[in-house]
Amino acid sequence: MTGPRKPDQRSSAPDRDGETCLVVHPLLKSASKTGREDALLGEAVGLAKAINLNVVHSEIVTLGRRRPATLFGSGVVKRLSSLISANGEGEEKDRGGPKGKAMNGGKITVVIVDAPLSPVQQRNLERDWQCKVIDRTGLILEIFGERARTREGRLQVELAALTYQRGRLVRSWTHLERQRGGAGFMGGPGETQIETDRRLIATRITRLKRELKDVKRTRQLHRQARKRVPSPVVALVGYTNAGKSTLFNSLTQAKVKAVDQLFATLDPTMRGLDTPAGQTIILSDTVGFISQLPHELISAFQATLEEVVEADVIVHVRDAANEDTENQKADVLAVLRDLGLGEAVGDMLIEVLNKIDLLTTADREALVNQAARSNIPMVLVSAATGEGCETLIATIDERITEHFRTAEVSLAHDDGASLAWLYDHGNIIERRNEEDAIHLMVRMDAANWARFERRRP
Repeated sequence: MTGPRKPDQRSSAPDRDGETCLVVHPLLKSASKTGREDALLGEAVGLAKAINLNVVHSEIVTLGRRRPATLFGSGVVKRLSSLISANGEGEEKDRGGPKGKAMNGGKITVVIVDAPLSPVQQRNLERDWQCKVIDRTGLILEIFGERARTREGRLQVELAALTYQRGRLVRSWTHLERQRGGAGFMGGPGETQIETDRRLIATRITRLKRELKDVKRTRQLHRQARKRVPSPVVALVGYTNAGKSTLFNSLTQAKVKAVDQLFATLDPTMRGLDTPAGQTIILSDTVGFISQLPHELISAFQATLEEVVEADVIVHVRDAANEDTENQKADVLAVLRDLGLGEAVGDMLIEVLNKIDLLTTADREALVNQAARSNIPMVLVSAATGEGCETLIATIDERITEHFRTAEVSLAHDDGASLAWLYDHGNIIERRNEEDAIHLMVRMDAANWARFERRRP
């Protein structure tokens, strides 16, 4: 884990192998227990491991109230301070991993607090514990910073990181307290280092927003081009590590990176897919969602998430083998509502219960019964084995074509161009070759019917 960087610094991802880490999940006594606490702690441990931190201890800490200075009470701060400086002595109490494993990673160098921390709380905890302290937002930003590969992804991550960092310059620049003079664009006399860097960050944020606006415009042009040759867009969404990329690869025979890791996919990928009814669709793999997704990330990834907003069908991929799957579903639907989809989600949604190969027979039967009672299409699949993928494609086809119009078309025998066009863009349900003409029963969407009428004499 690196220390604070200046706004214009660029560096490759640090090698964190061997860096030891403590993960703490705060829980208010006044908050109603949901039974999800252990799952959230395990998720925080998984996020830490995603950036190669060696988690030697993790625990849930109950709070009477949030302390403005340190979040935790003085007793908890002191106890954790002793644990941090114990130089690896004692045993691990890791609820997010194997229990009873000896702490042999040396002195803890990073503490992850699985909650938002104010800049003051973060600074005070670092002073008391004498190590790097990162909150949930900072941790997710670290992961995104390492995983982004495309120019767009890097722009989005940098914008989110600078927005987050802007309020923490007091913590980052405590070693530069003296004022310095300047002239022109370097700042007026007496401008402090903090003021200078705030201004540099603000300038960089403005530039990034302008560049992302260009990205947004380019995406809009691509969407308009697709509408001229309309192909329905199907967006895969879901909680991080639900298996979206594996399913994407299974359906399209693509080779998108798919590993058992939180936030393995950041940069969206699109591929064409032909359905059994002859419909060509564009399948889009998107970034995974997570509980308490930082606001900075939702704002920064707006251009990418617009692909979800513009989709004709949304396929919500769920990890059916995860005990926390219902809460994860609620988190994903909450993010979709934040994107402004609201009630429209139900009209275009397909729910996919993935990883059924990891379930018992009884659990599978329970899900089959649940799917039968569901008021939205629900499909059981295993992206790893391919089971249920054909059913999913057929369900997508059904969802796309349910608002299509079926009509009879008569063509002259020598009108081969129109006949070929209808076969390319519509679903030919019936064909009768008679003496006077070729009679077709065709099913198409409204856009293609309008295009067909324009091209006819």
